[in-house]
Amino acid sequence: MSDPRAGRPYMPGYGIVGPDEGRGLLPWSWAEERLIASHDYWVATVWPDGRPHVMPVWGIWHDESVWFSSSARSRKARNLRADPRCVVTTDNAIEPVVVEGVAEVVRELGAIQELVSRVNIKYSSDLTVEFLNPEVNATFRVRPRWVFSLNDKEFTDSPTRWEF
Repeated sequence: MSDPRAGRPYMPGYGIVGPDEGRGLLPWSWAEERLIASHDYWVATVWPDGRPHVMPVWGIWHDESVWFSSSARSRKARNLRADPRCVVTTDNAIEPVVVEGVAEVVRELGAIQELVSRVNIKYSSDLTVEFLNPEVNATFRVRPRWVFSLNDKEFTDSPTRWEF
């Protein structure tokens, strides 16, 4: 995504400056660079009884979405099948990127092959499409509804929210 809808400040009560004050909201490219570079992602889902559940995953940012896989029997996969709404964050708390969206299960083998190829490059691994067999493992794509990011070094100038 070259440039989603314009970012805007989103931290009322914290003295955050606005774009009309001549200082900067983060450009989408800043958030996207961190989504691509993140080694791990944290996926937050909800148990059927409403309790939160958060787990780290390997994944990629590709085609305007966060992609990751999990055992089909894992708690996060079962949670996402029951309620696909989720939050995915990068692993850097100093320059976080938070993606809220809806997870969809991907079963198309071409898309899974693309994920495998990109994961193998990113993590220097040797996964196979068979490893991500949709009968045993769940592959997820999370398309953002909104994304939030900030740069801790420029706390009052940087908090930015993009809506999709």
